Amino acid sequence: MNSEKKLKKPVASFIVLTNLIFLPLFCLVGATILLGFPTWVYDVVRCISAWSSTFAFAILFKKIYPELRFTQFVKDKFKNKLKLSVILTASLIQASIFLMILFLVSNHSGEDSIFTITSWGMLIYYFLRNLLSGPSGEELGWRGFAQIELQKKHSPLIASIIIGFWWGLWHLPIWFTTGLMGIDLIKYILFFMIAIMSTNIVMTAFYNLNQNLIIPIIIHQLFNVFFGIINEKLVHLMMYNAFFYLAAAVLIIVINPKKVLYGKGNTNITNGKHSMI
Repeated sequence: MNSEKKLKKPVASFIVLTNLIFLPLFCLVGATILLGFPTWVYDVVRCISAWSSTFAFAILFKKIYPELRFTQFVKDKFKNKLKLSVILTASLIQASIFLMILFLVSNHSGEDSIFTITSWGMLIYYFLRNLLSGPSGEELGWRGFAQIELQKKHSPLIASIIIGFWWGLWHLPIWFTTGLMGIDLIKYILFFMIAIMSTNIVMTAFYNLNQNLIIPIIIHQLFNVFFGIINEKLVHLMMYNAFFYLAAAVLIIVINPKKVLYGKGNTNITNGKHSMI
């Protein structure tokens, strides 16, 4: 296939199509609430909407990598052996953030419980439902493709800031379903963007250390689960996450383990094999 048929701006095309797919799906999520459908229907539609980036990438795939097969590309994203040290370090950072937020919330919370989930059954259901939506549905497109693709032209740090911004902005429709208004909504959006861009830097660092898509999936999952089970005012909770994840991102930028954030992270894609050099 001729190179002229390749997309000239694949990442930009991906971002636009992801939003075009997500918006009607998100409206469908709202419709399930307004029409009084059972909770399980809402959960299913919500999970499907979270996969909009994967749908967009699959649609554009042949125009981006005409010489590759989609299934092989996906397999390659999971082929590298997982490093226990990478998983434990990333998880420890997030667990520490979770515990620090719990400490802050427990000192001033007026709620009966600092947790939103009070049974193991509900916790398991929430964990699995969350895993099947954002972490499983978003990472192939945003990190597996867009992040790595931008690293061909920019340093991983710059690429992660760019992708973090657009990934955060992709959540825009959700901001207006929080029930927040006025200054509280503005604060929430600001803290949300700081938190998600900082989290993307953390994801980038650990993903580049291991080059297995399971890594950002784990980080994404822990962020969502820890955020969702703490009973606190939404603005305050997002503020805490923004502060601590920003601190974690800055620390990682300063330490820069094995130089994973600086310099151009050229990604070679040949014969269906992907390697960072």
